[in-house]
Amino acid sequence: MFTLDTFYRTKEWQELVKILKLERVNENGELICWHCGKPITKAYDAIGHHTIFLNSENVNNCEISLNPSLIQFVHHGCHNKIHNKLHDDYKREIFLVYGSPLCGKTSFAKENMNEGDLLLDIDNIWECVSGCERYIKPKRLNAVVFGVRDELMRMVKYRVGRWKNAYIVGGFPLISERERLCKELGAREIFIDTSKEECIRRLEASQGRDKAEWLKYIDEWWTKYTPRS
Repeated sequence: MFTLDTFYRTKEWQELVKILKLERVNENGELICWHCGKPITKAYDAIGHHTIFLNSENVNNCEISLNPSLIQFVHHGCHNKIHNKLHDDYKREIFLVYGSPLCGKTSFAKENMNEGDLLLDIDNIWECVSGCERYIKPKRLNAVVFGVRDELMRMVKYRVGRWKNAYIVGGFPLISERERLCKELGAREIFIDTSKEECIRRLEASQGRDKAEWLKYIDEWWTKYTPRS
């Protein structure tokens, strides 16, 4: 039996999405957004959208939830626009946005958020609590920063407040940690699959970071990273 919180993590849904993506590319190898008609250029930006909105009553009806004719691919931002326009009171979603340092996680979340969405990004918390420049993290504030993070996680888990969607941004290289968080929060994963080489190139072009320290962070993430099979 599926629930709305578990459906998008099931093997049945994930395998169907992979097949449909391959089937629906055009002669130029492009996957076209059903909503705006523009190509979806990044794999992680392709959301499988049900043209009949899923709810607790129909999610276990495979003629609806796993019916290819009722599934269209849209940009993540277009998906948000569809739901906000047609269903202002729709079930809010939690997105676990993860990947290597400098892969573009926070940028992706900010580009796709709407007013009233919640962003939980540990770097934002550090900057807010410390008053320091971004990426300067006084160790004596560790307990405060992680306490704020944990309280925000609790609010997301129990849907405290009137926010719409929530974006949880972090590295999360271990599949066991991602699966635990998705289960606890009822979240959907979005992997920002930027290559290690591109992350290092962005580091070299960036300002305000200790580059030797951040190179170490990138190396450690890729050493620990466990992809889905």
